[in-house]
Amino acid sequence: MSTSSDLGQRLLDLHTPRKPLLLANPWDRGSAIALVTAGYSALATTSAGFAATLGRFDGVISLDEAIDHAADLAEVVDVPISVDFENGFAHEPEAVAANVSALLERSTVVGFSIEDYNGSDGMYDAELATARVEAAVEAARSCGRTVVVTARAENFIRGVDPTSSEGMADTLDRLQRFSAVGPDVLYAPGLKAADQVAAVVSGVDLPVNVLAMNGTPTVAELAALGVARISVGSGFYLASLGGLADAANELNESGTYDFWAQAGRGMPLMKDFLRQASS
Repeated sequence: MSTSSDLGQRLLDLHTPRKPLLLANPWDRGSAIALVTAGYSALATTSAGFAATLGRFDGVISLDEAIDHAADLAEVVDVPISVDFENGFAHEPEAVAANVSALLERSTVVGFSIEDYNGSDGMYDAELATARVEAAVEAARSCGRTVVVTARAENFIRGVDPTSSEGMADTLDRLQRFSAVGPDVLYAPGLKAADQVAAVVSGVDLPVNVLAMNGTPTVAELAALGVARISVGSGFYLASLGGLADAANELNESGTYDFWAQAGRGMPLMKDFLRQASS
């Protein structure tokens, strides 16, 4: 098994503009092993996907649950894991730093993201948001291993129109402020248009992550724009849930079993990852 320090440096090295890291997002041990078996070289937790496995909405898991989940995934795969650490499960910078330290002490993960959404009804102001990122960075740098810190500007998935010039200006300002306090990666989920992605990539001096969504440029197009990382958030979890819904509806409504054609395509992967899990 690789050491945490090795995995942290590996994750950092995988962030190459124009050759983006494809960061897959599992929601449990089985999906983590399956994604590594499918060829993914790094993983990140999905707060929404994990919360859904507990029957909850995104944003309703506790700090301890998030840390235990991260530690659980890190135990079963030998690739770098980053954590969707939401807003750090705290508002004040000092508390964010304490929670980051707890995450890194209680798990072997080598990355995490901190967002500027306050978890209930709005965005932290830019100054406080930046102080929170800075506190998270300082906690990561003092943990004794390489940890990749991602600073997230949440405007475009928290009700701000991504086509508005004001929203774009505020998002870019936030990312630039975050960049100045030492994270490794910047992320504005909800960016879709190529010109917006290009504006962010050219407007900051750190690797940029883009969330793959309907309407997002393709991997090849994002690579040409200089993107260094592409993640799917809860997309793979929702795709699996969509397959479940289709199969359940078919059996209920038509009484047929065509869903086994899709299930059969997953059987080899399942056997491969179960072999790995038991070895």
